[in-house]
Amino acid sequence: MSYTQIALFAVACAAALDLYLLKSRLLLRKAFWTSYSILLPFQLLTNWWLTSRNIVMYDRRQILGPRLASAPLEDIAFGFALILGVLALWVYWGRRGVEREK
Repeated sequence: MSYTQIALFAVACAAALDLYLLKSRLLLRKAFWTSYSILLPFQLLTNWWLTSRNIVMYDRRQILGPRLASAPLEDIAFGFALILGVLALWVYWGRRGVEREK
């Protein structure tokens, strides 16, 4: 399985988690897309820093090829999946009153 396939699978899983399992429906909200647009530049900056210094390297045979901020496009997909998944869980647990014990 290539890095591209894994990234697309991660996005599909995060979307299914959001829309069908947890029913937080963040993908349908303007607030989510606004939050994501704020987080994306920081993701690109981090990806650029890690990949341009060869801290993280990719097998060219496992990625599509195009890069954004020195990182493969697949990294954008992974970051999106992680952000969506975490925020969907945050909303889900918040609705159920789950809080950290003091």
